[in-house]
Amino acid sequence: MPTTQIHAALPGRSLRAGSAKTSPVRDLLALTERPEVISFAGGLPAPELFDLEGIRTSYDAVLRSPAVLQYSTSEGNAVLREEVARQYTAAGLPTEASDLIITTGSQQGLGLLATALLDPGDTIFVEEPCYLAALQTFALAGARVIGVPYLDDVLDLDALESLARQHAPKFFYTVPTFQNPTGRTHDLEARERIADAARRHGFRIIEDEPYRQLRYSGDELPSIAAFAPEHVLSLGSFSKVIAPGLRIGWVRTTADIQPTVTIAKQAADLHTSTIDQAAAAHYLTSGRAGAALDRIRAAYSERRNAMLDALPTALPSGSTWNRPDGGMFVWARLPEGMDATAALSEVLSHDVAYVPGAPFFAGPPDERTLRLSFTTYVPDRIRTGLSRLGAAWSATGSVKA
Repeated sequence: MPTTQIHAALPGRSLRAGSAKTSPVRDLLALTERPEVISFAGGLPAPELFDLEGIRTSYDAVLRSPAVLQYSTSEGNAVLREEVARQYTAAGLPTEASDLIITTGSQQGLGLLATALLDPGDTIFVEEPCYLAALQTFALAGARVIGVPYLDDVLDLDALESLARQHAPKFFYTVPTFQNPTGRTHDLEARERIADAARRHGFRIIEDEPYRQLRYSGDELPSIAAFAPEHVLSLGSFSKVIAPGLRIGWVRTTADIQPTVTIAKQAADLHTSTIDQAAAAHYLTSGRAGAALDRIRAAYSERRNAMLDALPTALPSGSTWNRPDGGMFVWARLPEGMDATAALSEVLSHDVAYVPGAPFFAGPPDERTLRLSFTTYVPDRIRTGLSRLGAAWSATGSVKA
């Protein structure tokens, strides 16, 4: 006779994992793979602007030594750390190589800081709306996330003060320059006041700066770390200025937290790819990186302008949007009563896409908002895509929130 087997139910996923939302950007990428779709949804750098020749030369150069195929230190390649420190110092923020830990993209750096700083139930602040992958990271850490609202395009600093008195957060996470998703930038006064609030209320600041070098207009602004160096942990990345496939980022730490972040890095993956770090270091010191970044900025500036010029006929009458000085994104808001998420299926049927703004909110979302990325396509393609978007709104009509 056959033996009946009884299987016990397997444990389910953790409560923290269940609290993290999927990324609509990643979900949309699957829907927009058809070549005829013009997608303003993904924050994708333009591949034709990657310096393939220079990057290939750097890989060829470092592959002459077998050391680049060996295990390495958790803190990262010494030359690479020296170069990143030099860039910070040149920008007015004195930095030593020993202050830096190289990470597998700045997203890993954010995860390492969450591991190092947070216990389940800890309160943190984010900008509202916020970079979605940060919200996912904080959910997985079990944090209680509170959004600090904006008043128009300016962070509500009075609300930050009031919330800090009420909740005593562990840290405030901010993308102060050309934020994802909104493209907003904190001005000098806001940076000073955020730093002052951190000092007075005793919380840290995580300053995430992946877009800082993508400025097309306006004046450079100092890092928030310049105003409160002992309170600020900084994140950076080469994904937007060299290529995202390198997966090279870093954390600029403070002395009190660096050993803990290093341990978290060791537990995560021992160290970031040795060969990729070596190639990045060679490329940055080869003299090619500056010229390549100039080409990227010039191209993206034209693309931003093409999008801004076409938006008046691409969005319904009564819509509003900002005019970012840099970065990759424009943040728009539809007229009263419209819903950007509900309209997306009709928009996709016109072979064009955007990201609805709702998932970027830690609290109640603004269903009228949407994010448009301008970096992926040349100006003519942007204009074609926005023409399709305008036609889609005409077909959609008023989609109620």
